Amino acid sequence: MTETNGMRGNPGRQEDAHRDARRPEPARERTFAALPPARGRAFAQTWWGLAWLKALADSALDGQQVKQGRRHARAGAVGAVSVRPGRITAVVQDRDGTRHRCDVLLQELDGADWDRFLDLVADRAGHIAALLDHDMPPHLVEDATAAGIELLPGIGDLEAECGCGAWDHCAHTAALCHQVARLLDEDPFVLLLMRGRGERELLDELQARTASRAREAAEEYASSGEAAEPAEADGIPAAEAYAARDILPPLPAPPPYVDEPGTAPALGGGTDPAPGVEVAALEFLISDTAARAQRMLADALSPGHADSPPQAPLTCAQDAVRLAAAGPDPRIAARLAAGSGRTAKGLALAVRAWEYGGVKALAVLEEEWTPEPAALARATAQLTAAWEDEPPPRLRRDRNRWTVTGDDAQLRYGRDGCWWPYRKERGQWAPAGPAAEDPAAALVALRGGTEDSAGSP
Repeated sequence: MTETNGMRGNPGRQEDAHRDARRPEPARERTFAALPPARGRAFAQTWWGLAWLKALADSALDGQQVKQGRRHARAGAVGAVSVRPGRITAVVQDRDGTRHRCDVLLQELDGADWDRFLDLVADRAGHIAALLDHDMPPHLVEDATAAGIELLPGIGDLEAECGCGAWDHCAHTAALCHQVARLLDEDPFVLLLMRGRGERELLDELQARTASRAREAAEEYASSGEAAEPAEADGIPAAEAYAARDILPPLPAPPPYVDEPGTAPALGGGTDPAPGVEVAALEFLISDTAARAQRMLADALSPGHADSPPQAPLTCAQDAVRLAAAGPDPRIAARLAAGSGRTAKGLALAVRAWEYGGVKALAVLEEEWTPEPAALARATAQLTAAWEDEPPPRLRRDRNRWTVTGDDAQLRYGRDGCWWPYRKERGQWAPAGPAAEDPAAALVALRGGTEDSAGSP
């Protein structure tokens, strides 16, 4: 047996060769079915599609042929379009039914150009995310141009070949270019295929390159025994970073648990504060911020936090009640009342509601709403079932509020399907207890005056 390619006696290299032989060649050609007529719409909406059409206009010597080609494409005269490295091809039909094969040529990037392009894309997560989202942001093209790589065609870059015998762009090649602008709008990988790389091939090479960099970074980190210098932030939006999560290095370890918030600093220094700034109020906010940060960190480190839905942020009016529930100085409470559009008495009622059930209880206090038929039917059924074994109280309904006739007691139906007890105090309805799923239980707690059963928000 003769030695072939220097692989005799080297099973490993033979195995690699067999595996490479079985690996399918990357897709280097895509065929797009004929598009419907484009009446009433522009051929390009994206900036790169418009740049493609500008290159056609700059390359063609006869503007009338470009206009005629646009009319051909708009009428649906362009057949299926074949795209492969360096060339696009289609058959275009004249109005008299004559068909012409036409080609438009675009120079491919060489291996060195592709290496530089892949390097600059791998250097920025935003570039990766944009390509995965079939987007071609201007800064990607600008970075490529700065590296000596021209992705978009320029003047004279679109060469024409047509069976009609024209030596320059004719109506047929112009029609093909207009149709390709529609394809580019949908998928910028069409342009990259013309430049020499198909989508799957390019993404595979990019993934291999970024994975290799991640391994090298991990090895360097492991060998150094200390944390690496943080990379300069690129300002990548979270959505882009998430889109590229499979090819990014692992996240750092979470921060340690903090037992209690730090001591807030005392503001002062002998300088009078600016007009309208109250030092005591600032110190109160600093202490509150530290306490909230400690609670948020503890919540983030708790088991199952990643699977829990995020809580809706508080409005300014809701947060004012939360702050007032901490029992600040009366002057600070007065500022919270004014800032949230409440009177001092209104804020006190809001704080009581907050202490019984947080945001939900506050909504029951301040919102009046009419249950939809389905919700009203459920509420009525609950009221009927609650007093099956004893005479029910006489209730008068007004929207989501049922008032006990002849008594200063009221049940309010929340949007969460729970019942909240209220008592009239000095002519005003005030929250008198936590929510209950059973209206009878809520009313018993109300009549018993068991305010000590209030729940925390």
